[in-house]
Amino acid sequence: MSGETMQVYFLGTAGALPAPLKNPACLMIRRGSDTLLFDCGEGAQQQMMRARTGFTVDAIFITHWHADHFLGVFGLVQTLSFMGRTEPLTIYGPEWVHEFAEDVRHMGKTQMRFVLKSEEVLPGMVVPFDGYTVRAFKTRHGIASVGYVLEEDPRPGRFDREEAIRLGVKPGPLFGRLQRGEEVLATVDGKEQIVRPDQVVGVERPGRKVIYTGDTRPVTDAVREIGMDADLLVHDATYSDADQARAKEVFHATAGEAADVARAIRARTLALIHISSRYTASADHLADAKQRFDGEVIAPVDLTMIEIPFRDA
Repeated sequence: MSGETMQVYFLGTAGALPAPLKNPACLMIRRGSDTLLFDCGEGAQQQMMRARTGFTVDAIFITHWHADHFLGVFGLVQTLSFMGRTEPLTIYGPEWVHEFAEDVRHMGKTQMRFVLKSEEVLPGMVVPFDGYTVRAFKTRHGIASVGYVLEEDPRPGRFDREEAIRLGVKPGPLFGRLQRGEEVLATVDGKEQIVRPDQVVGVERPGRKVIYTGDTRPVTDAVREIGMDADLLVHDATYSDADQARAKEVFHATAGEAADVARAIRARTLALIHISSRYTASADHLADAKQRFDGEVIAPVDLTMIEIPFRDA
């Protein structure tokens, strides 16, 4: 539905290892009544309690099988079962997701009360939801890995109520038919005429788009897969630009490289995450990124929540 809220919770922003104020990777996106997790690092369920999001989870998307991105699934699934969940839950991920789900099912000695499903995703695969999709794209991390694009369906153009009335359309059900793309019959000065949707409905407006890369080298070479004009790009920025050689060696990105991707896809906001614990602050990362990207740049701390507004064009 066109009026759904979209909130992004940064439940875990640490790089590889947890820190006193940072948990391993976990991003939650709430879109209307749906809640999706992208990666689920150790302690994710405690972060959900601290953020007061509740434990409603409709799907889990894992980017790759390094432990800091999936260890939280074990505890979360056990908690969901203990709380009486009965609806199936699907874990999406790259190669080995079926083996992982099997491990999760057999880790606890009590029988789970719901069905845990698994689905392997390949770059380009699209998972449909009501009013939006989640699409996988290729990332570069030295093992099988993907990133994800959550993108809403386009929204109808604005309805010109006054013009519709001027053309003889009576307020009520006929308005809804026009907004759904149907022609209607109206009467002006005693004469019947057909009113077309394009006479009273503006151009289609884009839905919102959030991109999450997980751990990766810069994904500039996958721009066509990712798509343009993201509202929010959440990109690996493990290292500052001064440590670019190290970033290449271990298949991570620097803040400046993340900024290059943000610029290439015309993102509105860039969020730098997975910053290594070798840095005591994110000031250098922010400075590096702002030198190469003119949009908004943030380095969110754990439990930060941002709301994604609608765009008119």
